[in-house]
Amino acid sequence: MATETQDELRTEPADKLFAASISQDAGFLLAKLHAFGSVLNNRALAEFGLKERSYSVLALANSGLEPTQREMAEFLSLDPSQIVALIDELEKRGLVIRAPGRQDRRAKTVSATDEGAAAFRLAEAAARRAESAALAALSAAEVDGLKDLLRKALWGPGA
Repeated sequence: MATETQDELRTEPADKLFAASISQDAGFLLAKLHAFGSVLNNRALAEFGLKERSYSVLALANSGLEPTQREMAEFLSLDPSQIVALIDELEKRGLVIRAPGRQDRRAKTVSATDEGAAAFRLAEAAARRAESAALAALSAAEVDGLKDLLRKALWGPGA
């Protein structure tokens, strides 16, 4: 699968717009990078019948951490009803299963099936290629630093 490069997808605003104060706003820049990355991710994941949100659920189901539906919703900043719909779709495809929680049987944990683990490995490789394309202007050290800073901003020092 050919992944489009950052330069092929990036649209350059008129030079004068770089002077706008919003171009210094972290929220705007994060949203803009996310939108750009989402296009690449969704294109890369399409061959697996996934989009970013369903891929994220499948990734957590493959983590070995036995997350509950509620934990997934909180971690992914999604409404619980959205998580249920995503899990329903993945479950119908045989990629994940729900089970009663070990500590609270009313809570449903979500795990990948063997088919889900195999699908995730392939989708993860495609997602990594899309990430590399989205961040192609950065060195490997800069990408690592960016990820460290984002984790710190989200979850504090030591995250």
